[in-house]
Amino acid sequence: MEASQPIAHARLAKNGEWQQHALQEHLHEVAKLAAQFAQPMAASDWAQLAGLWHDLGKYRARFQRYIRTASGMHPETAHIEGSPGRTTHSTAGALLAEQRLGLVGRVLAYLIAGHHAGLHDWHGGLDARMQGEDARLELAEALAAKPPPTVLHPPIPEIDLRHVPGGSDGFALWVRMLFSCLVDADFLDTEAFMAPELTKQRADWPDIATLANQFDAAMSQLLAAAECTPVNRLRGEILTHCRAAAQQPPGVFSLTVPTGGGKTLSAMAFALDHARRYLKRRVVHVIPYTSIIEQTADVFRRIFGDAVVEHHSAAEAQACDEVLRSRLACENWDAPIIVTTSVQFFESLFAARTSRCRKLHNLIDSVVVLDEVQLLPPGLLQPIVDVLKLLTKHYGMTLVLSTATQPVLGSRCYFDPAKNFDGFSAIHEIIPDPNDLYARLQRVKVRLPTDLHQPTDWVTLAAELLRHDSVLAVVNSRRHARELHRLMPPGTLHLSALMCGAHRSRVITEIKRRLAAGIPTQVVSTQLVEAGVDLDFPVVYRAFAGLDSIAQAAGRCNREGLLERGLVVVFVPPERSRIGLLRTAEDACHAALHGVDGNPLDQALFTRYFEHLYYNRDLDEPDIRGHLKVDLKHLAVNFRTAAERFRMIDNEQRPIIVLYDAIADDAEIRLLLGRLRKTGPERWLMRKLQRYIVNLPERDLQRLLAQEDVEEILPGMYAQTSDWLYHNTLGLTADEPMPTASHTIV
Repeated sequence: MEASQPIAHARLAKNGEWQQHALQEHLHEVAKLAAQFAQPMAASDWAQLAGLWHDLGKYRARFQRYIRTASGMHPETAHIEGSPGRTTHSTAGALLAEQRLGLVGRVLAYLIAGHHAGLHDWHGGLDARMQGEDARLELAEALAAKPPPTVLHPPIPEIDLRHVPGGSDGFALWVRMLFSCLVDADFLDTEAFMAPELTKQRADWPDIATLANQFDAAMSQLLAAAECTPVNRLRGEILTHCRAAAQQPPGVFSLTVPTGGGKTLSAMAFALDHARRYLKRRVVHVIPYTSIIEQTADVFRRIFGDAVVEHHSAAEAQACDEVLRSRLACENWDAPIIVTTSVQFFESLFAARTSRCRKLHNLIDSVVVLDEVQLLPPGLLQPIVDVLKLLTKHYGMTLVLSTATQPVLGSRCYFDPAKNFDGFSAIHEIIPDPNDLYARLQRVKVRLPTDLHQPTDWVTLAAELLRHDSVLAVVNSRRHARELHRLMPPGTLHLSALMCGAHRSRVITEIKRRLAAGIPTQVVSTQLVEAGVDLDFPVVYRAFAGLDSIAQAAGRCNREGLLERGLVVVFVPPERSRIGLLRTAEDACHAALHGVDGNPLDQALFTRYFEHLYYNRDLDEPDIRGHLKVDLKHLAVNFRTAAERFRMIDNEQRPIIVLYDAIADDAEIRLLLGRLRKTGPERWLMRKLQRYIVNLPERDLQRLLAQEDVEEILPGMYAQTSDWLYHNTLGLTADEPMPTASHTIV
């Protein structure tokens, strides 16, 4: 390459020579790849122009001088925006797009200006940036370098915003989809030059037909080995219904199956058969809780091997080649089977950051299973349903709403228009007669308190629990779990989110062992036991809560139908939940059960319950709709503000690494912490440490820091220092008083 030829990136080869990535080549390759990604959404022309102009500012002489300096030629900094002394390059192409195309050029301006820093708000953000002197200077200097005509003057196709999928309501999602195409193309082409060894690791994944055949073989073996029990026969029927419904045209489906009915594998059967029939590209299984995602991914991995990519905050890859492919696939979801969390999925759909948006174009022509869909946060329900409607109507997505307690997601109109809900126009139920299925799978009797306003104190409840050899009590808070557990005899087991994952796993394994052996087993738990933890107790006590929570607790009772009827006892706890969603759910349950004499888990009652729950909440509390509504005069959208305000979890939690294994005379956690202090957060190390993390609210963390019971070992990363802080039964005792000096004397 000629020394004067503009370059996009530079890296130091193993032979000690600098390799240079020609800028013109990079722009054309990104344009080509982005156009390819945008083809399924019929937007290749837009993506190609964005690719050609996204790094136009790199033609500036000052940028070329910069990248050729010793620091600029350093491979670790050659493609990182915002490093000290960096010369900007992402505004020139944005300004050129607006000058060449007028108002519609602002679509490209969003993409190009944000391809490193993320999508901006227009007003008070990108508009001011593009009107500034720096932007004009950047473009002028780039043009002075005389970029080649194939870059500067490509054929301008006829571009018409009237064909935006979903019209003005779909504009924001369409821009984010285009943004996804650009940033993924840019990352991939840059990686191919800067780290070709990583590009080689990107997998040639098996196709859907191959995976469907693997699944069919695995299910045949599973069904052949299953005992011929009434529950297993019904699970077989559910599987058959899912396979039959998969032949229906793409759209929105519901899978309404009682807890313990085999929804996970049946939903996968639907997804694969549907994908095979309608040429869908991948299956995305979305789970509400990180605590259960690993076990679901493991179920799929036993069938599909490493074609399954597990993507969530805890799933950083280990240091081996096979898992490296999974880590790379996490970046853009190009694997055929993705298992992820609701937080990762929905916050990506409303994101402004490049890393979050990068994967979005790979949701086109996919099958998405939303597991436990009733747990979608009511305060975000309207924007969530809005984006799902756009994806299913315009982007080829088939959606499965899977739950034992189906929420009311169809449109609703009320006398007060502010309460209206713009829901799905058509939802196709997979099970032909859910009411009949529930009647046949009814394995428990639910006993409600005679007075829903009369609480039961913990002492009385503990005495009642002791009448049963094996019993599970589910309460509404960590504090309630501790208070009740203290009143129970030694040997009573405890489960809450104040226990790290490794601790919870050991306790759950012990519970299953004892139940299988017929050993009396008493357990006190928070509601985390209702999230995919497959336990089977003869008796379950549940603190009064939302009706869906009561149903989930009932799913941990007589799960396999080995008893004629299990017993679920609902009690009113000594104090109500704090103001918020839990309190609102309790109120909705009160309203739904008012005057009910029959089965409180009747399907008709869930419709009434969710109507009350949603009617009494603002279904778009942060006004996401308002921020994403396009101002057609300026094509102005508040992308960044919407992304900042869309939070699936509204209370800020901080991770603390706890010394759990030290209690079990296992030094692993201390060795891992020592490695972390020495080498920093390596990916394989963080995955191992994830099993020892407990999340705490910010206020509790600050108190523990002040008491010197935890320390910040790396920025934003905390570790337990006081041995007393983690209890071998109860977990992190964050809300306990600090022991006095007399308690710490050996």
